[in-house]
Amino acid sequence: MAGNSMEDSQTPCLDVAIVGGGIIGVMTALGLLRRGMRVKIYERGPSWQEIGAGFGFTGIARECMQRLDPALLETLSRISQKTSSSAHTRYWDAFHSRTKHDAEDEAKSLLFQIPEKNLAFWGAVRSHLLLAMAAQLPEGMVVFNKRLVSYRDELDSDRVVLHFADGGVANAHVLIGCDGIHSTTRELLLGANHPASRPSFSHVVAYRTMVPIRAGIEALGKDKAMSACMHCSPDVNMMSYPVMNGTLLNIALFVHEPANFPNADGMTAPATRHEVEGFVADLSPQVGEIASLFPEKMVKWGIYDMYEHPAPTFAQGLACIAGDAAHASSPHQGVGACMGVEDALVLCEVLDTAQTNERLNLTPSGGLDEQDSVLSRRSTVERALNAYSETRKERSQWLVRSSREMGEMYQWRYGPTGRDYQRCHDKLEQASRKLWDFSVERMVADAKNRATA
Repeated sequence: MAGNSMEDSQTPCLDVAIVGGGIIGVMTALGLLRRGMRVKIYERGPSWQEIGAGFGFTGIARECMQRLDPALLETLSRISQKTSSSAHTRYWDAFHSRTKHDAEDEAKSLLFQIPEKNLAFWGAVRSHLLLAMAAQLPEGMVVFNKRLVSYRDELDSDRVVLHFADGGVANAHVLIGCDGIHSTTRELLLGANHPASRPSFSHVVAYRTMVPIRAGIEALGKDKAMSACMHCSPDVNMMSYPVMNGTLLNIALFVHEPANFPNADGMTAPATRHEVEGFVADLSPQVGEIASLFPEKMVKWGIYDMYEHPAPTFAQGLACIAGDAAHASSPHQGVGACMGVEDALVLCEVLDTAQTNERLNLTPSGGLDEQDSVLSRRSTVERALNAYSETRKERSQWLVRSSREMGEMYQWRYGPTGRDYQRCHDKLEQASRKLWDFSVERMVADAKNRATA
């Protein structure tokens, strides 16, 4: 990191350490750089680590990306599959159809549909987006093979000291943990014995793949393969939608698993195509054909979230957590990454407010001794991080609850809706409205007001 004092340069700026080089960590870094801060990313892996699965960004998330750095939105636009304003996500009965003809017959198998014009998803491949964003980072800003093991945040200092597994040490005015679902930063911030320090297994396992769109069309028919579809059945549901400008079909099969996940300390375990085919043997022939397109050997993903033990705060002292580290969600509502983008924007805005706050410019010659200046700077940054936490907790933790309920609903295990498809439709519609009927401007204003209160 840069020097040990903000007085090292004529224009005081914050030094920010980001732990985790995933999607949200890199987005946050780019937003902070655009606001004149010095940033370093510490990534535990030997190189950029992202799975090749697809995900989507809503119109709200894209507005946040534009505010973070217009180059982010330009990057996403180049590589994304854009939802038509007339498109719908359709929810199909994958259980009762015995023939492909019946499975494609809307009168027999379509449960309901939700218009996409308000959420307006742009779909992309995770690894492609990460690498495209990483290419925008200045050389030398990312340090790989850096696994955080502890940090020291003393009340009489305006810097937090990071300790890594290789014995290395770094310091910064702010530590942002973007280190994912199994976040070390969260565990350190809350304490190892706090129930929210670790996520909980949601008793759902995911099997993911992407196939050429032609193979998807052969299995599902052109109408289904070229649009977003949720296939519902008891204890099993499948989401499919096109990505990479319609050249690939992204597929995720979710299976209820009453037992504990075999890899208690990780997120993946070995799996086979035979395993997938067994889960869908009693479902529609279309889903069976999709199962046959999975690779012979693969990994399955345990779906973890923070539904059971939400974090009481996202910030403490000079450290905070963002994205999955703060509010790990199941993927059933499809907007977990979008919540992380909102986090990134709020963090960038409140830290920019802190950086420009006149109290950061106080020096001994300005009437305060050095220690008073340190404490004033610390107080300003702490207030900014607390403002971020207070602004983001309610909305992001609502999503964790809603997404868990959606996953149960798709598998006909959610009591309040059961197999009443009108109730399912209404619940989805209400949740979708909460996502898109939202003011980014008001969110940012509220956060900045809190940061200066």
